[in-house]
Amino acid sequence: MKTLKVKPQFYELQDPREPNLYRDQFPYDRVPMTVFDGVMEIPELPEDFWITDTTFRDGQQARLPFQVEQVVAIYNMLHRLGGPNGVIRQSEFFLYSPKDREAVEKCLEKNYPFPQVTGWIRATKSDFKLVKDMQLKSTGILTSASDYHIFLKLKKSRREALESYLSIVKEALSNGLSIRCHLEDITRADIYGFCVPFAQELMKLQQESGLKVIIRLCDTMGYGVPLPGVALPRSVPKLVQAMVRDAGVPSECLEWHGHNDFHKVHVNSICAWLYGCSGVNSALIGLGERTGNSPLEAMVIEYMSLTGSTNGMEPKVITELAEYLSQIDCPIPENYPFVGKYFNTTRAGIHADGVLKNEEIYNIFDTTTILDRPLGVIITDKSGVAGIAHWINEHLMGKGQSIDKRHPGIGAIYEYVQNQYNEGRTTGISSQEMMDLCRKHLPEVFTTKQ
Repeated sequence: MKTLKVKPQFYELQDPREPNLYRDQFPYDRVPMTVFDGVMEIPELPEDFWITDTTFRDGQQARLPFQVEQVVAIYNMLHRLGGPNGVIRQSEFFLYSPKDREAVEKCLEKNYPFPQVTGWIRATKSDFKLVKDMQLKSTGILTSASDYHIFLKLKKSRREALESYLSIVKEALSNGLSIRCHLEDITRADIYGFCVPFAQELMKLQQESGLKVIIRLCDTMGYGVPLPGVALPRSVPKLVQAMVRDAGVPSECLEWHGHNDFHKVHVNSICAWLYGCSGVNSALIGLGERTGNSPLEAMVIEYMSLTGSTNGMEPKVITELAEYLSQIDCPIPENYPFVGKYFNTTRAGIHADGVLKNEEIYNIFDTTTILDRPLGVIITDKSGVAGIAHWINEHLMGKGQSIDKRHPGIGAIYEYVQNQYNEGRTTGISSQEMMDLCRKHLPEVFTTKQ
């Protein structure tokens, strides 16, 4: 039985002469204030939800531009990672430079259904021409939402901004394009005075045109807060629910785009899903302007956690992507979750001892099966004999074989390691060093292996 829901009411645009900068929450000379109103929202996960990619758009604002062949290689891997059901639904591109457009052309030649190639433009007719020339079926349009942007950057009134945005949207729809409006800086915007009326106008245009209009909720400065009872405009639950419940925007027409300025980008993205937003925009390894966007690989794992299914995705491709990015001057912190070189590697002897008994004790999940990343151990003065035994079992022993940590050869290696650090060493024992030590103290391992 379906539950009855309140029908959306019409909200009129409020057009003040002065900007509302929410100084009670954004004093600027202090850290932004988290204000609670005590009103709780009820989670309402959409029946269908997905991931979109901005590695080639927002992601490229955080690094040197990718070469065309690099874009194509990454796009191929995103296609495999997202699978045939389009869990990674779209990938957005800049269109401004000849290199940008060449990359788009090369990706379009692949003719993949997913991720769909989409553009990103400013709300200007000159930018719109770029989309028409590239013959894309969909594009995002920058439609700044907060008074910080409307008054202080665009030097317009809210009504002037709204009319300008709607004009370019109408032109795009008249040319058969599906549109994605990026409500920039929504976590500092007047939600019911500007954003909801704007969203309702967009839904009217969608109904009239029969073409899809997506509303992207852009937490441009990372001000969003996922906690229950937080007041607008910073509350992620209330932002999403304002669109679904009060503006009448279907979940499948909503997308979240966050930034990590306050270390909340990933949890805010999950929160957006949970409260009714079908799409979450993300970038590989969290690339993006300033502190970056939601990490795409993390959203893949989160999708699997929420659904209990891969839905056709190939999560092992995450490891391929990490290796490729590392090769093209896109460094990844060694402890970065899921993709860092040592994300599932332990240096602690007590942990290694537990791993020898049962891998599940100190591994987050079966990283070998899911990500093609076996649990690892790095040898330091904290590894103990258990860590040394695990390293040998992982690197030198055949299937079904293992060496006991009480073996005298392991004791000799342990003594060497301890002496190294007692003499002031600060680096880990390298793989080649471990191999040499094993040849010296455990020659039978190599004989048995051969």
